[in-house]
Amino acid sequence: MSDPYGVYIHIPFCAKRCDYCAFATWTDRGHLQTQYLDALQADIVRAALPPVSSVFVGGGTPTLVDPVALGRVLQAVPTVAGAEVTVECNPDDVTVEMYRTFRSAGVNRVSIGVQSMVPSVLAALGRTHDPANVQHAVAAVREAGIPTFNVDLIYGGAGETLDQWRETLVAAIELGPPHVSAYALTVEAGTPLAADPERHPDDDDLADKYELADDLLSAAGLVNYEVSNWALPGHECRHNVLYWQQGNYRGFGSAAHSHRDGRRWWNVRTPERYIAAVEAAETTEAAGETLDADTRRVEGLQLAIRMRDGVPADAIDADGLDGLVETDGVRVRLTRTGRLLANEVSLRLH
Repeated sequence: MSDPYGVYIHIPFCAKRCDYCAFATWTDRGHLQTQYLDALQADIVRAALPPVSSVFVGGGTPTLVDPVALGRVLQAVPTVAGAEVTVECNPDDVTVEMYRTFRSAGVNRVSIGVQSMVPSVLAALGRTHDPANVQHAVAAVREAGIPTFNVDLIYGGAGETLDQWRETLVAAIELGPPHVSAYALTVEAGTPLAADPERHPDDDDLADKYELADDLLSAAGLVNYEVSNWALPGHECRHNVLYWQQGNYRGFGSAAHSHRDGRRWWNVRTPERYIAAVEAAETTEAAGETLDADTRRVEGLQLAIRMRDGVPADAIDADGLDGLVETDGVRVRLTRTGRLLANEVSLRLH
């Protein structure tokens, strides 16, 4: 294909819902897993996709479902040679055998949901995994021969000190990850976190922790290529880059989103409705929208400013943004301070 094209596959099952999570996931629908995976496979086959350049399996918790059945779903997706195929993994669930099953289905990248390496911080986030299992999960990645992996971190949880965040970063770096995602805790409406203002993150604390992350990850040789993502050269997440570059992608599963040439649409939200639609050979689409050219252009700039390459110099009014952006006369890029205020800087794009 001349242009990258991605596939996102949503697994909506979780053993426990994290306090900060607003995703379309359920803890009481495990009995639907087999039927849901069959529906995914059927939906993908009937879509008659062109060969795709990236596949990302997210959730929810993809490692809760039968890995062999998930492998069959992945094998239904036609891919180009060298396609990136990622599965999000809970460190408590994975085994070498599970990873080998994934590998045989074409998976060449996993994203491990670590969030923190400090038990008290994990508890404050509503996470249940054991930090010790993170080391086992990474060792299993290497033993299974999966070429690359990401460590996913969250900072700003209630009670987390700067030293505890440092502890998490140091422990994560010691794992030798080719890619690290570090996200500030955000308060999403309707979550237990939103209902408890005393646990809401502090902006100054988040800024200190972001700068510490950038210092330590950069010193470890990881390059910041998007505000919240650092990678060794060549290990950037191609699927996420596709999103940030407004590429085309197709989402499969309940609540999954799709985009093609300015039209966005999303599927029915619950797994029951998704299964029923596929089994009845009906559309799984719940609603959609088509962006006009100007809206799409501005959104593209808002995404691009978050990336290392920035935006064209004539796309932003840089007056008064001293210290937040830098330019070579051709491109404008965020400085590290600017990354902390990326949303505010994006308001100056035109």
